[in-house]
Amino acid sequence: VQLQAFGGGAVQAGGSLRLSCAASGRISSSHAMAWFRQAPGKERDFVAACRPGGGCTHYADSVKGRFTVSRDNAKNTVYLQMNSLKPEDTAVYYCAARLYWTVIYSKTSTYAYWGQGTLVTVSS
Repeated sequence: VQLQAFGGGAVQAGGSLRLSCAASGRISSSHAMAWFRQAPGKERDFVAACRPGGGCTHYADSVKGRFTVSRDNAKNTVYLQMNSLKPEDTAVYYCAARLYWTVIYSKTSTYAYWGQGTLVTVSS
């Protein structure tokens, strides 16, 4: 499984960006897909996740109501729509995948596959 994230960039506070993560290889609807982010000098944190086959309802508290995760299984792509961006959202955003769901979906260690990351910079 290979993942490629893109769509990052620089935006002012209050703006929006849409990230995409294209999966290739032995990816299927049985894979859970997630987004994480890592700010400079900090650990990689969970942002949002979709269950295998759909069910994109898992969010970190810090992004609830502002970010929307979705997936298109026909295109093997997961998206992260980010609205009302804040300077504290500045980070490198990574997409991740694992086979099947897990109750510890917010832990980086549970994901076997990672994309290369895309930088999001939000200025005040």
